[in-house]
Amino acid sequence: MIQELDVDGVPTLLAPTGGPMRAGLTFRVGTADETLARSGITHLLEHLALAPLGLADYHVNGATAPVFTTFHMQGSAQDIATFLTSVCANLTELPTGRLEVEKEILRTEHSSRGMAATDDIPLWRHGARDFGITSYPEWGLAALTGDDLRQWAARWFTRENAVLWIAGKAVPAGLRLALPPGVRQPVPAASSALPQTPAYFVGGSRAVVLDAVVRRRTAASVFAGVLERELYRALRQDGGLSYQTTAGYEPRGDGNATLRALADALPEKQDAVLGGFVDTLAKLRVGRIEQADLDAVVAKREDFLGTAEVDAARLPSYAFNVLTGERNLTVDEHRAELKVVDTDDVHEVAREALAGALLMVPEGHRADWAGFAEAPTRSADTVTGTAYREKEGDGELHVGVDGVSWLGHGGPLTVRYAECALMLTWPDGARQLIGDDAISMRIEPTMFDLHPGAIRVVDSQVPADRQVVMPARDPERIPQPRAAAAGSGRREPVKRSWWEIPLMVVSGLVALVIGGGTFLLTLGMFVTETAESDKGWLWSAIAVGWLLTVILALPIVLLRRRRR
Repeated sequence: MIQELDVDGVPTLLAPTGGPMRAGLTFRVGTADETLARSGITHLLEHLALAPLGLADYHVNGATAPVFTTFHMQGSAQDIATFLTSVCANLTELPTGRLEVEKEILRTEHSSRGMAATDDIPLWRHGARDFGITSYPEWGLAALTGDDLRQWAARWFTRENAVLWIAGKAVPAGLRLALPPGVRQPVPAASSALPQTPAYFVGGSRAVVLDAVVRRRTAASVFAGVLERELYRALRQDGGLSYQTTAGYEPRGDGNATLRALADALPEKQDAVLGGFVDTLAKLRVGRIEQADLDAVVAKREDFLGTAEVDAARLPSYAFNVLTGERNLTVDEHRAELKVVDTDDVHEVAREALAGALLMVPEGHRADWAGFAEAPTRSADTVTGTAYREKEGDGELHVGVDGVSWLGHGGPLTVRYAECALMLTWPDGARQLIGDDAISMRIEPTMFDLHPGAIRVVDSQVPADRQVVMPARDPERIPQPRAAAAGSGRREPVKRSWWEIPLMVVSGLVALVIGGGTFLLTLGMFVTETAESDKGWLWSAIAVGWLLTVILALPIVLLRRRRR
């Protein structure tokens, strides 16, 4: 059984384990609580809390997710007590002396992380807010100060906003959770950037991915297992089209859960994988649920619930439910709910999932043929304002008092100042505005006939707390119109040898003399009568004359081409 205790005012969960002792301190704060302009503040604070602990001979780590941040460790009771006590002390008195060092570590972590197939899905579903922020770089890091972090810690890293879980015999002796008082923070409301669903977008991955938001319930978790079995059978076992076919179910903390499924594909098999993926979804949507799949998924869950370590394994998810205010089930209640799930329940989840689905398809593919609407890549309206023509092409930038719009190829794109999630600014005058709906627009002054005051208008209208200053760019990375770029190209002039010009002059004169004489001789052969006995040698002379003319003119052509 999982016991519910209290340690220094922090709700505590304790469950026995037959393995090594482990524990975690979880807070109800994550990236979804940030703004895009201050993104990275929770992750940075997590790093600062762990940095003074240095090297350890035991497993210790931290993690920042959309709605929670956790510090966890595996080791002896004394090691766990020391670790968690130190983490709380560091959260209360932040070691800001390592602030800039940890910022650089986070930038390195982001650059070396690589791109996952599902990274872009949050921004397409939610935009540049709350749950969509995980799709973007941590642009807020550079401007964060020690005071910013202390204020963030005082609001979110408190006794009332934390849960401690321990897999072991008892609470370690000497453990102290010296956290400030606060309040339990609710999970942020999820925004939407999709005007209609089901929808699709073209991703940069070779995989096909389904993203759906469903009501959190046992039948929905069972549906994820059934979907995974169907995809495996259709795309790997029978079709030999995919290697990886997965499906997962993750509670979001607000009464809903995210359901995702993925199937990878070789470039030449993407059409077949997309078609097979959509066929599998359609099969489940119309209620063709295999009872054998349902039984297999339920049996697997029941096997897990029957293990000796089930309570210890459930501790992190149990703590998540305590933090978010959602109901925790006992093992017996889990079993009871699993037993009553039938094919009708799974069919209902399938219809719910597909009604609000977001499908990512590989580049060069579409899904409108399957009933998925294209997710918006353009804005529905524009702003009025001063128009500035593009130096190349027929595009036009409108700078108004309430926003900016781009009209041209790929447009219209509009970001209103009141709905601007972030504006990146460069010292050379470039600006990139990202709207709450994830519409992004870049203003490069070198590419427009901009009035000097246009950028000042934009800067004055976007709130200062949504502006992030970027490092200066290498001049070669600043875009230039093609004509200007070609005109500014610096090339080393080709140096002539001293003999080139005399050779060209002599060759030209001799070619002119021989060519002129040959031309007159050729003309004479057609306008005057010539004895048959003389025609043979005259035509031979003409052929030689023209050949010499070409040979003499050849140095002039080659030397001029070399010069160019």
